[in-house]
Amino acid sequence: QVQLVESGGGMVQAGDSLRLSCAASGLTFGTYTTGYTMGWFRQVPGREREFIARIGWSGNHPRYADSVKGRFTISRDNAKNTSYLQMNSLKPEDTAVYYCAVSKYGSSRYVGVSDFDYWGQGTQVTVSS
Repeated sequence: QVQLVESGGGMVQAGDSLRLSCAASGLTFGTYTTGYTMGWFRQVPGREREFIARIGWSGNHPRYADSVKGRFTISRDNAKNTSYLQMNSLKPEDTAVYYCAVSKYGSSRYVGVSDFDYWGQGTQVTVSS
């Protein structure tokens, strides 16, 4: 059974930082045994889920949405099957539920919701002005 568990969300003020974590388990079958991409998305009520960042198995060539480039950093620890999203200089418009996900696709061009196979339950991030 595949499980993704996010943690680290909360309520902060504009300009503050947060670090989200996503621990994955159960990815021990098929192509996942040779590696997988981890990604982060966010969603606000009434809007589509939005791509934020993704990182491949080797950690090279992470990709970011323009809205977070230069402020957010994605990383991963394969020994712990964990991805991290360091969020700095947070803005009120970053308020959303943040989801982590995994994809069997290694290429950085795959950043759509449908390109990711498994999802966490989400963690709320609220940034006040």
